[in-house]
Amino acid sequence: MKLNETETLDDFPASADGNDELYQKFVYRTDKGQEPFRIDKYLMNRIEGATRNKIQQAIRNNMVLVDGKEVKPNYKLKGAQEIVVYTDMAPDENEIVPENIPLNIAYEDASVLIINKNPGMVVHPGSGNPNGTLINAVAYHLQQQNAAITEETLPRFGMVHRIDKNTSGLLVLAKTEKAMRSLAKQFFDHTVSRKYIALVWGDVEADEGTIVAHVGRNLRFRKLFEAYPEGDHGKEAITHYKVLERFGYVTLVQCILETGRTHQIRVHMKYIGHPLFNDDFYGGDKIVKGTVYAKYKQFVDNCFELCPRQALHAKTLGFVHPDSNEEILFDSVLPQDMEAVIEKWRRYTNRS
Repeated sequence: MKLNETETLDDFPASADGNDELYQKFVYRTDKGQEPFRIDKYLMNRIEGATRNKIQQAIRNNMVLVDGKEVKPNYKLKGAQEIVVYTDMAPDENEIVPENIPLNIAYEDASVLIINKNPGMVVHPGSGNPNGTLINAVAYHLQQQNAAITEETLPRFGMVHRIDKNTSGLLVLAKTEKAMRSLAKQFFDHTVSRKYIALVWGDVEADEGTIVAHVGRNLRFRKLFEAYPEGDHGKEAITHYKVLERFGYVTLVQCILETGRTHQIRVHMKYIGHPLFNDDFYGGDKIVKGTVYAKYKQFVDNCFELCPRQALHAKTLGFVHPDSNEEILFDSVLPQDMEAVIEKWRRYTNRS
C-alpha cells in the first residue's frame, strides 16, 4: 500500500484539559496493481497498533470509507482505490465509569445531546482526573435511557470535541453511531460553527481581524502550547476575532474558530499581545495593562476573584443535524462570573 496522505486534527494529550477536535482522518490509496484483498486484513497490516477486532468495529461503525462509500469487513479491495479511515484518539487506559453527576442540558433529542458546561469541570478522564468528569456524567445519563450503551457501542460515549476545564459553554455529543460519524466529519471538515466570547488584556487595535499561526506544544514545557507563525511546528490554526466592547485596559471580543487546536484562542490571543484575562497558563493572571496605582491593583485583584479562571465562554454552536440534515444553531448566555467581571470593568471605564 502507498500512503498518499495523512491528515491529523490534533494529538490527544495525556492531560484531560485540552483538545477540541478529537478525530483523525487517514487517507490511503491502493496501488493500481493491487490484487483483491480483505480490507480488515489490509488495514491491520498498515495501521500501527491496530487489531483486527478494532478495525472490524470501525468498519461496522462506518468509520471506514472506500471511494466514499461504506463497506463491510469482508470487502475486498482492488487497485487504485481511496480508503478513508476516521479514528478517535481515546486513551484506552482511562476507563469511563458512569457517575450520577448533574448536567446542564441545553438540548436533547434521539441523536444529539447539547451540554452547557460549567467552568471548572474536566471533560474527559485523564491523568489526575480519573472521575468526576463530564463524560462520567454523560455515560450515566445515556445508560439511564439505554443500558446497552457502552464505550464499545458508542466510543467515548459520543464525545467528538471538548473544551478546556476552565472554559465554559456549549458542547455537542452524539447519542448514536450515525450521529457520531456525521458530527466527527463536520468537525474534521471545519463546517461546524463555533463562536466564543473572551475578555482579553489590552485595547485591541483593530475592530476585527484574523490570526493565522500554527499551534503546537511548547518545545520545552509540554503542558503549554505555542504559536508558530512560520508553520515550522504544530498544526494550522485560524481564529477570526471581532471587538464587541472596549474597556481601556481590557477588551471584550468574539472569536470564531476556523480550526480547533488545543488552547487555540488562548494561544492566538497571547500571540498578538492580548492574553485572556486571568489565564494562568498564558500570562493573563497578572496585570498586563493599566496603571501603577494601588487602587487599580486592588480593583484587578477583585476582578480575578470574581472570575477565577480564564474569561472564555463557548457561546454558540451550529451544525447540520445528523437526521434532518438541517442546520441548527444553539446559543448560551454568559456565565455569572464572566457577566460580573465584564460589568465591573464597564463601571470602572464609565467612572474613569
